[in-house]
Amino acid sequence: MTVEGGNQLDRVRAADRRPRVVLLDVYETMLQVEALRSRFVDVGRPDHEWELFFTRTVRDGMALTLAGGVRPFAEVARAALRTTTEHTLSDEALDHVLAGFGELPPHPDVEPALRALARARIPAYAFTQGGAAVASDALDRAGLRTYLRGVLSAEEIRSFKPPARVYNWACQQVDAPGDRVALVAVHSWDVHGAVRAGLVGGFASRLEGAVPDVVARPHVVGKDLEQVADRLIALPA
Repeated sequence: MTVEGGNQLDRVRAADRRPRVVLLDVYETMLQVEALRSRFVDVGRPDHEWELFFTRTVRDGMALTLAGGVRPFAEVARAALRTTTEHTLSDEALDHVLAGFGELPPHPDVEPALRALARARIPAYAFTQGGAAVASDALDRAGLRTYLRGVLSAEEIRSFKPPARVYNWACQQVDAPGDRVALVAVHSWDVHGAVRAGLVGGFASRLEGAVPDVVARPHVVGKDLEQVADRLIALPA
């Protein structure tokens, strides 16, 4: 068997096989984080700051995971929001922006992808590093929760993605071996982490445009989630 990614590898690459379970990332993959834009305007900040804020939140969560002492997503996000807005917002204004995570709309390709997985009898789970309750409420409001067997959060093991133990834990929660579980995301780094942990990787390129040269090759690539789901289903059993 062959492996990818240099000399230090966590697991042997999973074979190109149809998964028994699919995990879907939540923020930006299923739900539109850009919808926070209007909340920045509400509190008197430039609307483009939503992107720097969200990127900073993920970066800081990763850094704290690596260094040790990671805090829950909500706390990391609040600190990142203070920094991004130059410490100008009141607690009430911070609350207003962060409450937007519970009301994010879905991307239009998500429901067709979930329907395709349901028709193929492949159970789907949301897999986030945000709080499970907030993500579950947002997915319910977006009309997607009914398609999902559950919502998993890496907060339960005090970690952000993408260490291998996070994906291994998720596989344990869905009671399936890693090489029969697919992780689907629009973040290439998330798919990279899953592939190196021994999972099947499904990358939707609608956010990044293409697979970066520096990441492990996903098992399937599509322009959107619906195409990724179809290609996962089409893999040999």
